[in-house]
Amino acid sequence: MINWLSSLPNFTAYGTPNYFIYLLLALLPLGIGLYFGKRFQWYEALISFIFIFLMFDGASWQQLFSLIAYVIYQTCLVMYYHHYRKTKNSAGIFYLFSFLSLIPIIVVKLSPAMVGHNSLLGFLGISYLTFRAVGTIIETRDGMVKEITPWHFIRFMLFMPTITSGPIDRYRRFSKDYQEVPERSDYLKLVEKGVFYLFLGFLYKFVIAYFFGQRFYPHFEQAAMGDGFLSWNMLGVMYTYGFYLFFDFAGYSLFAVAISYFMGVKTPMNFKQPFKSKNIKEFWNRWHISLSFWFRDYIFMRFVFMATKKRWFKNRNTLSATAYMLNMLTMGFWHGITWYYILYGFLHGLALVINDWWLRYKRKHLKKMPHNKFTECVAIFVTFNFVMFTFLLFSGYLNTYFFG
Repeated sequence: MINWLSSLPNFTAYGTPNYFIYLLLALLPLGIGLYFGKRFQWYEALISFIFIFLMFDGASWQQLFSLIAYVIYQTCLVMYYHHYRKTKNSAGIFYLFSFLSLIPIIVVKLSPAMVGHNSLLGFLGISYLTFRAVGTIIETRDGMVKEITPWHFIRFMLFMPTITSGPIDRYRRFSKDYQEVPERSDYLKLVEKGVFYLFLGFLYKFVIAYFFGQRFYPHFEQAAMGDGFLSWNMLGVMYTYGFYLFFDFAGYSLFAVAISYFMGVKTPMNFKQPFKSKNIKEFWNRWHISLSFWFRDYIFMRFVFMATKKRWFKNRNTLSATAYMLNMLTMGFWHGITWYYILYGFLHGLALVINDWWLRYKRKHLKKMPHNKFTECVAIFVTFNFVMFTFLLFSGYLNTYFFG
């Protein structure tokens, strides 16, 4: 069986034109059903599982078994906690189940740093599935998830368009979409938007990201190795990687949203013109929105609530600064246990603290400071270049540049 699995063709999600052709043809009966007011749930599940299987067969067959084991494990945790939460609400049990849900991703993230190789538990998309599972436990604790069945949770976890790289959905929102069939006029609007997002995604990922990532970036990357740190070529590395990261990731997210719309599910958008942000807080309301909002709701806000309730801080500005640093450092560690990911999170946390301080200072001492198009452009310029510098850190290029 292993030899058979490893010999099968592997289809990377949204990787080739052939993938889109096969996927859209497979989704056509589902779209016809939705047009006539029917959701063929078993057909949708079958198509989803077939394409997920094709993502994890071939050379990725070990990841397929890890994915199956992971989904079974998380389903057992969520269902048991949901059953428990119907009659009891112990904080200790909640934290225990949240920690148990996080164990696989903790092992996967720590393994390269501690044992020198990737964990067998890992598979493409484990981070995003962890956010879904832990988020469901938190929503259950908060009383927002009243009813959940193993089948509905598995469909949520294995929703094919978003399984590998998001956007990160919430069970409550997804379940509402999945249980309802949109009106014909609403579904046609979803299809219209989906077609637009699909072509925009092609432009982002296969044209613009290709030139930045495959043409411009390698040139500057090689040239910068022979220069000093402060050089024009290093700036080229910084900007070309930053634009590549955006257009590649935003293109993928547009594909995921478009296919979700064709399936009658309104998956949330992940990017909203982030490089127009006038400060770092606005940037995180526009960049990787589903991730930043997840951290905001489940780490930042919960820490602020707990610290306020237990009176850990006398000064609310100190409280918010601590929450920002905790939130962004956690995000840095989530990306990986390396100095550049951790420093990336630290700098964004520090920038959020400085941004809050500056807004307070301006309100108090600079009331007559002009606010016009010029000052907005200056704010956008500063924010954009700070973000680009942190993307340079995030890329890991400086690790190679300084340490070989």
